[in-house]
Amino acid sequence: MLPTVSASASSSFAPLIPSPSHTPSLLVGKGNSLSFPSSSKISRWQPHFSPLRSPLSMRPAAAVSIEKETMEAERPDTFLRESETGEVRARFEKMIRDAQDSVCQALEAVDKVGKFKEDVWSRPGGGGGISRVLQDGAVFEKAGVNVSVVYGVMPPEAYRAARSASTDQKPGPIPFFAAGISSVLHPKNPFAPTLHFNYRYFETDAPKDTPGAPRQWWFGGGTDLTPAYIFEDDVKHFHSTQKKACDKFDPTFYPRFKQWCDDYFYIKHRGERRGLGGIFFDDLNDYDQEMLLAFATECANSVIPAYVPIVERRKDMPFTEQQKAWQQLRRGRYVEFNLVYDRGTTFGLKTGGRIESILVSLPLSARWEYDHKPEEGSEEWKLLDACINPKEWL
Repeated sequence: MLPTVSASASSSFAPLIPSPSHTPSLLVGKGNSLSFPSSSKISRWQPHFSPLRSPLSMRPAAAVSIEKETMEAERPDTFLRESETGEVRARFEKMIRDAQDSVCQALEAVDKVGKFKEDVWSRPGGGGGISRVLQDGAVFEKAGVNVSVVYGVMPPEAYRAARSASTDQKPGPIPFFAAGISSVLHPKNPFAPTLHFNYRYFETDAPKDTPGAPRQWWFGGGTDLTPAYIFEDDVKHFHSTQKKACDKFDPTFYPRFKQWCDDYFYIKHRGERRGLGGIFFDDLNDYDQEMLLAFATECANSVIPAYVPIVERRKDMPFTEQQKAWQQLRRGRYVEFNLVYDRGTTFGLKTGGRIESILVSLPLSARWEYDHKPEEGSEEWKLLDACINPKEWL
């Protein structure tokens, strides 16, 4: 659901502190928009924290966090130290920054009106990131594409949030490195699906109280589709693109990571998935490091061909106010997952990550309607059924 700092594990936007996985995010004109009556219960997300009681000030004094970011006037050639330019870290940074450029260019070409706003930031303790957001465009209500490359020391609870597997890690601050790209794309048209993708690389060093322990590293990420309405051709195209990328490396990857995706994006209190899945993986280090770097690169390069053709087909379709309201209800589910379950969001908040990057995955507007149940057999019901009972689309 990893640090922008979003370096985490999932789908969220703390690109480095993670995504997912969503959050490394290790850790993301008015067009066809409609106005709703006041009773429609649309909530517009404008996160705000009192300057007297910020999330950082409420953290226990003993907690370890990454220092407050500093905004920069221009992008650096690299966020790495000079001694690291020849390592996997440098190659992964180049990959995610190239992917950020190509995805943003493709989305601006689709939108034709909206342009990405860019913020560049650095951390006193090491690293930084580039956050790009397109908002209120002709096609996209909100699109965020973030990269982050950070290092420092994180508290044990953040380490546990970054790992999908259980850990017996002893208490104590843990040196880490996290780099990733995280993106969430929310179109205006309810027939055009939301997309999330996140790819990250993570390293930890031995804690100071366990000298000689080996350094750990792993890759994580995924790409998943969250439509409000099902067009089977779109879903099959999306999944076939993910399978093609996986099959270049291991024929077991797609079925394994598709199941992992269905399991990860599960909203427990609703008993349903966030969307129609895709691929998701985490803590991946049981293959050659070069192979996994190439695999993450292939997956990131597959985002545009998997998604843009779908948006091009759906962005200008006419829709009703009721269909727009259903999209807003499904975005409410998106918000619920990201704020309650996504490990990337958790990791970002526990390490003092850049809040605007961590929460950029949230849509501009969402809707909660009391005890809403779509009519059985309706198109809305078909979407909900597919979220409750995941399907094999290929």
